[in-house]
Amino acid sequence: MAVHIRLRRVGKTKAPTYRVVVADSRAPRNGKFLESIGHYNPRTEPIDLVVDADRARHWMKSGARPTATARMLLVKSGLPESEVPPAVR
Repeated sequence: MAVHIRLRRVGKTKAPTYRVVVADSRAPRNGKFLESIGHYNPRTEPIDLVVDADRARHWMKSGARPTATARMLLVKSGLPESEVPPAVR
């Protein structure tokens, strides 16, 4: 089973917020996920970004790969770039 760290869109129409989740790669974007490890709101100034670094490290050690956007957010949240694996797509 391929596991990805990716964003799940929540919020109202034209006012999105996102949850950083760990999900099976075959699950739909807003479908079933394994664990929520943070949230991201790009509409606030400054942006609201919270990621549980310990859980993110745990999942990456277990083989989870982040998407390009999730990788950028993990690095921005404080994880060293050397700890975050390359993006899936």
